[in-house]
Amino acid sequence: MHADLIGLGAIVLLAGLAARLGRRYGFPTVPCYMLIGIVFGPGTPGPVFVEHPEDLALLASLGLVLLLFHLGVEFPAEQVLGSGKRLFIAAGVYIGLNVSAGLALGFALGWGTSEALVIAGALGISSSAIATKLLIELRRLTNAETPIILGIIVIEDMFLAFYLALLAPVLNDSGSTADFIVDLLVSFGFLVALFALARWGARAIALLLDTREDELLAILMVGLVVLVAGVALEVGVSEAIGALMIGLVVSRTTLKERVEQLVLPLRDVFAAVFFISFGLTIDIGDLGGVAVPVVIAVCVTLVTNMTAGIVTARLFGFNQRAATNIGLTVLGRGEFSLILATLAIAAGLDERIGPFVALYVLVLAIAAPLLASQSKHFARFVSDRLLRSRWRFVQSETMSTACMHQDQMEVTETDITVCQQCIDDGGTWVQLRLCMKCGLVACCDDSPARHSRAHYEDEHHPIIQSLQPGADWQYCYVDEILVREPLGRSRTG
Repeated sequence: MHADLIGLGAIVLLAGLAARLGRRYGFPTVPCYMLIGIVFGPGTPGPVFVEHPEDLALLASLGLVLLLFHLGVEFPAEQVLGSGKRLFIAAGVYIGLNVSAGLALGFALGWGTSEALVIAGALGISSSAIATKLLIELRRLTNAETPIILGIIVIEDMFLAFYLALLAPVLNDSGSTADFIVDLLVSFGFLVALFALARWGARAIALLLDTREDELLAILMVGLVVLVAGVALEVGVSEAIGALMIGLVVSRTTLKERVEQLVLPLRDVFAAVFFISFGLTIDIGDLGGVAVPVVIAVCVTLVTNMTAGIVTARLFGFNQRAATNIGLTVLGRGEFSLILATLAIAAGLDERIGPFVALYVLVLAIAAPLLASQSKHFARFVSDRLLRSRWRFVQSETMSTACMHQDQMEVTETDITVCQQCIDDGGTWVQLRLCMKCGLVACCDDSPARHSRAHYEDEHHPIIQSLQPGADWQYCYVDEILVREPLGRSRTG
């Protein structure tokens, strides 16, 4: 018992130190945790801190459950459902290309249908943590394509719930076709039941958890999450999907913000144990046998991501730089790929799945930040013919190609030639601006009263147009850029 505690403490401490070192050089934490598990596990020569990885199974399972629960709690359902059609098309293209390529690779490797489906998911779902971290570190949060990247990541998370439900009967090894259909219906039935609970039962869950004391809220929350995850596992659905869905339920309660704050440190600690535990199951001798498939998988992922980036840029009228930014920012794979591999290992699938996903995640964890930081060089190889943007890569940066609020450009002309607010106040103006959302005419920022900006701050109508004779430029207050429309859309004013 003492040896087990010493080994666990030592390997978690080393994982934390490795992650801290990795962060200094811009690497994500997940591969660092996994690498420490591999290096100090029983499958690698040298010191071994945990002889039997199965001893950490319960802690690792708790890490998986809390990781997916937190994802569900912070999932912006309203934002996703309110997104434009183009965003769903872009996300569908990204997911479709990557999952299809992963499925084709899985069948080409000849490892079996179940393994192919796991590989499809591992290759098809990017790491939201890595992508978000890259956007922050590369200072691209204000780029025009960034809301699209974040939207694709969020829709991917939603897709994960359905994919896990689809995968559950496959991993359960349903015998006949009838058994498979029954298991599939049970999985999706459980999913629908939790969706219904999120829609109509959030108040009851809030009453169950509600307390002013954070200590009691944390205990009640963990108990509920583990219970639902266990029930999900009992009915043949992954504990991961149970945790994700109960997180969606909690996200619709008034306790959402408190729960997010309380679960975050628990998630980080136990998720680290989950990734370390995954690394402990990897025998370093097995990595050589999957090296060639991993190289192929990485190349395939790079091609599909760049293709999806170009398609998305074309949909939104972006230029080459934005296309490569999109494709390379979401290149990293991490927590979700490892979750799928863990489920595959637990289901007794081909033993090569674990080493394959481990090496694949490690390679992309290193490659994604390096390639994303150099996206401007890759942009030069994207032909103008593939995009609808009038603005060539060499002529402009992504921040000035298009804004994300052009769907609110409803008014393009007016007969008003005065700032009525200035007249009412007895003031004067320099130039006039037209609010393209509601048609208000107000004075510019060079005028004493700056009524146009005040209108934006009060009403949040984003785009104005100059009414100065000979000037037809438009400006977005939100993105703080001149609005340049994508090719194929003509102005009516």
